[in-house]
Amino acid sequence: MEFTPTFIPITRGVLAKRSGCNLETIRYYEKIALLPAPRRSAGGQRLYTDQDQRRLRFIMRARELGFSIDEIRSLLSMATAGTYTCAQIHGLTVAHLQDIRKKLADLARLERTLSEIADRCASDTAPDCPVIDALWEDQEQS
Repeated sequence: MEFTPTFIPITRGVLAKRSGCNLETIRYYEKIALLPAPRRSAGGQRLYTDQDQRRLRFIMRARELGFSIDEIRSLLSMATAGTYTCAQIHGLTVAHLQDIRKKLADLARLERTLSEIADRCASDTAPDCPVIDALWEDQEQS
């Protein structure tokens, strides 16, 4: 006897509730084709499967980890086709990690600069303000 999985459709609202994803975000993911267009009921209601829910969770987790839409599209393409190697995924992940480390370094520089500027500010009622001066200086140096 062969086992055939049962298709138990769920609505977008149920999908959103189960996944913790906003309805508008689900619509957006469909629009940009991260989620496939769902089947429709006779009345035109969108119907999603457990596989759609699983794919949505994959997308959401990848977004939590900071992967871009293009990176997620690439990961999904490889994962669903089953044509990936661990080395390919590792390469994509390491490149993403390098981007995150660069952003962290940029944020640390930004924090130091803002802290230095704020420390120079007397925060009184004087019309001269080192923060404004620093912003003008940076603009003129560009």
